[in-house]
Amino acid sequence: MSLPAAQVPVPYWRLSGFYFFYFAVVGTLIPYWGVYLKSLGYSSQDVGIISAIILATRILAPNFWGWLADRTRERLKIIRYGSFLAAIVFAGVLLDQRYWWLVLVVSCYTFFWHAVLPQFEVITLGYLAGNYHKYSQIRLWGSLGFMAAVIGLGLVFDVLPIKFLPLFILSFLILIWLSSLSLQDKSGIKHAENTSGFLAIVAQPVILCFLAASFLLQLSHGPYYTFYTLYLVENYGYSSVATGLLWALGVLAEVAIFIVMPRIMHNFSLRYLFLFALLVTGLRWILIGYCASSLLVLLFAQLLHACSFGIAHSVSIELVRNYFRGGHQGQGQALYSSFSFGAGGAAGALIGGLLWDYSAPLTFLLSSIAALLAFAFCYRWLHPVIDNEAG
Repeated sequence: MSLPAAQVPVPYWRLSGFYFFYFAVVGTLIPYWGVYLKSLGYSSQDVGIISAIILATRILAPNFWGWLADRTRERLKIIRYGSFLAAIVFAGVLLDQRYWWLVLVVSCYTFFWHAVLPQFEVITLGYLAGNYHKYSQIRLWGSLGFMAAVIGLGLVFDVLPIKFLPLFILSFLILIWLSSLSLQDKSGIKHAENTSGFLAIVAQPVILCFLAASFLLQLSHGPYYTFYTLYLVENYGYSSVATGLLWALGVLAEVAIFIVMPRIMHNFSLRYLFLFALLVTGLRWILIGYCASSLLVLLFAQLLHACSFGIAHSVSIELVRNYFRGGHQGQGQALYSSFSFGAGGAAGALIGGLLWDYSAPLTFLLSSIAALLAFAFCYRWLHPVIDNEAG
């Protein structure tokens, strides 16, 4: 006989370890993948396209795996198979580095890799039933994994050539798979089912507005995630260690906000927090695009990552949990992931790749406009339901 949801012990360190290794992969890819591709002789457009593929597969893959997980209730198996196959396929990068081979490998490995995180979010929330405010205190270990990878590899690549990057990515992918073997799936505990159909939920204006805002928010992050390291190294002469520390500062701010998010979400409405995060994000891209010659401004802009990602993501996870209840939870997390980090991130990387050589500041200006447009959408259309979900 299974324990009631509220009495299920939370395996804090096992859940946290999974997030740590998953985002160590992200912390390896985002700052250094573009540098690696440049070292192979590819252009900024090529870098933008390959980086966009990593994110574009997040449009379809999470929805397929989310549908399959909700249908079969085999969420943990999907995570294990997905992480294992992602590692096997990514090893193909070690065999050849020609453009179309890289496109094929990246497309296939990310199809499996993107099966992992949205379903793991559901498993984590399954353990936290009745204590959802503690999500950010587990998720912060993902931020620490990102920071450890960014700082560690910044030091490593001051000594070793960037050609060793795929070996580090492959190692972290294997560790994701190994960490998944230590968990059990508690997301199958029976909840009150939402009787509305999934498409009927999605068709609500407030949901469409939230998805559109999530798309624009991550579109605004696309050039930052793809070109920030190159931008500082090539345009302003910052070292690999300096850029790694700047990345780490942003993630440290993210960790700090995750620690206090339970208290913040108790005292402020979700609507207010989301609007605030979008507004600050617009300011952040202006500072990076036009004031990067000042180290003090860059330091301040990186601290704003606490808002542009930390607050925005915590609020978004809570909104998805409220909007997509019961048997729709896996598809809801997948849909959010697809619209935001998938479609939005891919569009941002692609637009950044096309505009980057023309004008880096203009690229960040467009990022700022996208974030402010998301703010305008949410101010107008997201108000009623978010206020109801607050607290």
